[in-house]
Amino acid sequence: MLKLGVPSKGRLMDKTFDWFGSRGVTLRKSGADREYAGAVDGIDGVELVLLSAGEIPRELAAGNIHLGVTGSDLVREKLANWDSRVAELAPMGFGGADLIIAVPQAWVDVSTLDDLDAAAAAFRQTHGFRLRIATKYHRLVREFLREHGVADYQIIDSQGATEGTVKNETAEAIADITSTGETLRANGLKILDDGLIHASQATLFRGRRNDWTDDQRQKLKALQMVLGIS
Repeated sequence: MLKLGVPSKGRLMDKTFDWFGSRGVTLRKSGADREYAGAVDGIDGVELVLLSAGEIPRELAAGNIHLGVTGSDLVREKLANWDSRVAELAPMGFGGADLIIAVPQAWVDVSTLDDLDAAAAAFRQTHGFRLRIATKYHRLVREFLREHGVADYQIIDSQGATEGTVKNETAEAIADITSTGETLRANGLKILDDGLIHASQATLFRGRRNDWTDDQRQKLKALQMVLGIS
């Protein structure tokens, strides 16, 4: 049996069900709306597992599910060396959002990462502590800034309302997901010209663990043929 992990609620679940349904595989919840059990019609040997989008990367890497639908940003954030632990089977064309770095609009001289690096050094010299970047994407932000030579900063964990942290004076900059940028602008923030960390979208992943049975591999090939993906 192949276990397919899918987000358990909301727009991401609905869009996932639509994506599979348009390709001849029907996913549905079974029982009451609050139950996290599901069923698969249109192909044999696939079991639906309903999870939170944030749980799916971990469950894939652990081998508890074989396939999973979640945001490409979550896989990269939650799994070190993610591409050695899971593989992308298909981008799904929905759930798109950009993980970006944004700074106050009032910082008229800061529009690039080089500018941010200079501003961070000046900030530490003036204030005696490192410039604070609020985000829940610790791994992705650290890797991105390291690659671009930005060092004089500290990560402030923010699990919600990240755009408001600068206005509330708990951070000087942020790294967050945005679709339109409207909330950023409403909070007096601007995206750095080269501040795109990752363009995320919902993606179908498979685990790379080597303990798959021959039967599971055959079922994966059959599913891929039905879905029309390589």
